[in-house]
Amino acid sequence: MIQKRNFARSSSGGARPVSRVARGNKSASSASSTSFKKKSFSGARTSTSARTSSGVKTSSGSGRSFGSSTHSSHSSFPRRESSFGGSRSFGGRFGQRNSGGGSRGGSSFGGGRRGGGRSGGRIDFSRFIKKAEKVEEKEYVSKHTFSDFPFHAQIQKNIAKKGYIHPRPIQDQAIPSVLEGKDVFGLANTGTGKTAAFLLPLIDKVIKDKSEKVLVLAPTRELAIQIEEELRTLASASGLYGVVVVGGLPIMKQIREVERGVSFVIGTPGRVMDLIKRKVLDLSTYKNVVLDEADRMLDMGFRDDMVTIIGKTAPERQTLFFSATLSAEIKKLSVDFLKNPVFISVVSGETAKNIDQDVVRTKSKEDKIEKLHELLNEEKISKVLIFREMKHSVDDLAKELSGRGFKVGGIHGDKRSRERIRILESFKKDHITILIATDVAARGLDIPDVSHVINYDIPQNYETYVHRIGRTGRSGKKGVALTFI
Repeated sequence: MIQKRNFARSSSGGARPVSRVARGNKSASSASSTSFKKKSFSGARTSTSARTSSGVKTSSGSGRSFGSSTHSSHSSFPRRESSFGGSRSFGGRFGQRNSGGGSRGGSSFGGGRRGGGRSGGRIDFSRFIKKAEKVEEKEYVSKHTFSDFPFHAQIQKNIAKKGYIHPRPIQDQAIPSVLEGKDVFGLANTGTGKTAAFLLPLIDKVIKDKSEKVLVLAPTRELAIQIEEELRTLASASGLYGVVVVGGLPIMKQIREVERGVSFVIGTPGRVMDLIKRKVLDLSTYKNVVLDEADRMLDMGFRDDMVTIIGKTAPERQTLFFSATLSAEIKKLSVDFLKNPVFISVVSGETAKNIDQDVVRTKSKEDKIEKLHELLNEEKISKVLIFREMKHSVDDLAKELSGRGFKVGGIHGDKRSRERIRILESFKKDHITILIATDVAARGLDIPDVSHVINYDIPQNYETYVHRIGRTGRSGKKGVALTFI
């Protein structure tokens, strides 16, 4: 349960400054739109993450490994093969409902899409209902330990410092192929260690040959920054440096870092294109390319940029794609970028089995906000991520919940990068316990201990739904996903 009381806005430490990363200085400022006292709930923790001396947070997982168990398959690319125990009290019996019109997200906190994918088709609401399975899956038995991989001694030291012994399934199966120089498409559920699966072998490659350069592309600023943080942890004391190049942060500082010389450039397509046009970033010497959240990167919004950017890298390159979802269309497109790739899938179902999924039926805008208020006061809810479709809808709902005394923050594409980073850090550190976001937060972000994901607006398509609810139930923990219809 999220308790609240009204008092002046509190100050948090904000995001910490970092060295050798072009982000600008992060100012200490208030953590949220409003503040309140949160109840100490059983089993809560400030963080289960380990921290390096530089302050970078990395998930420790369970079982002293980078991840959790799952079923898997491994083949060459061309051959790739709830409810809370009943109906909720928030609405009547579940059934079909007219999708209706209305604005996309609406101008107030009650609006929102009534279904519909990108092409205008409607999502079957029954797909939003799934009881978390309590069956115990057969534990994945890794073929390797981390010490089996021929990593440079410094990498092995960094892994050992974390106490990690056994790799997660995607790491266990992808790392050998990456080390062999093969192109790889890795498909795995959210929160299963995909980032380390490509960073570890690429760090090893660069340490052993300083002429190697790596370009990592991500769909959002937040994900790019998170990847760089993990890079610094895994490459600690190796002499390797990376730069984050994303919009919304000072470009001149990013330019200086690129010109000074870095081994890893991690960025979003827009800013990478900007640096190419300014003739600051010459990709002709980059022989290693990674697309994280590859399905989104090859979607219509990024496709032209991807063709341009990858086309400017070295012809003889190693290309790695990683994602949690993969449509037939994106798989077909990926063939244009990958050479004889190895396809590795360790996906266990469309959505994680430890996430309770259910719907909340509403009758009107007023009914919708009241039911959300009621939900947020439930004892089970401790840390919640609420998704909205439109930027102004995020602000509307944040203002409404703030007025009701909740400790809330909101992020979307129109907010300055520093503000988004600050709010996200406040949410990660439990300075705020409700985060409202557009789908900018749905991709790849590892936020500890999110107990609930609420789709206040219906996502555009089912793939987006999968990524949204993947912010809860991470590292084998139980999570809850609720979708308002």
